[in-house]
Amino acid sequence: MEKGRVIAGQKRFALTIERLCQQLIEQHGAFEDTCLIGIQPRGVFLGDRLHQRLEDLLGGPAVEYGKLDITFYRDDFRTRAKPLSASPTELDFLVEGKKVILVDDVLYTGRTVQAALTALNHYGRPKKVELLALVDRRFNRHLPIQGDYIGMTVDAVDKAFVRVEWKEQSNEDRVLIFADKSEAEE
Repeated sequence: MEKGRVIAGQKRFALTIERLCQQLIEQHGAFEDTCLIGIQPRGVFLGDRLHQRLEDLLGGPAVEYGKLDITFYRDDFRTRAKPLSASPTELDFLVEGKKVILVDDVLYTGRTVQAALTALNHYGRPKKVELLALVDRRFNRHLPIQGDYIGMTVDAVDKAFVRVEWKEQSNEDRVLIFADKSEAEE
């Protein structure tokens, strides 16, 4: 039996992605000097969806898209109980002078975004960086980081854990909340 509570099912999930795409088009038009970069590993699922939908809406390959690994830029990669596994960085363009939209599934403490900003510097100096997250956990931010485009906001107690599930992995798109992280891992 599933212990988590579904806070967004397939229908709301799809509507949220559609709304985020419309907001991006409203702000960036045809994406002439703007690129989309998914943060590995979990931001890539959302990045893939956004990239595909934006190209559908804009009528072709109009959006540069990359995937950024941040494993060795994390401030905790040496202190974790089990070793972190690196994902490939797939960024075949420089971000020099471009507007970059960083994409992640859940914005929580802000540490992932900090690591992504550091890693991003190896690919040039962007003109501007914006953050898009499917879920903003709002409470317990460790760093002064906020999203520019937020799919949904979840206010939860300290130990609560939010997990985004993708149909590519679990046969269904949904967002769940658990009482704590150990409950989510069972």
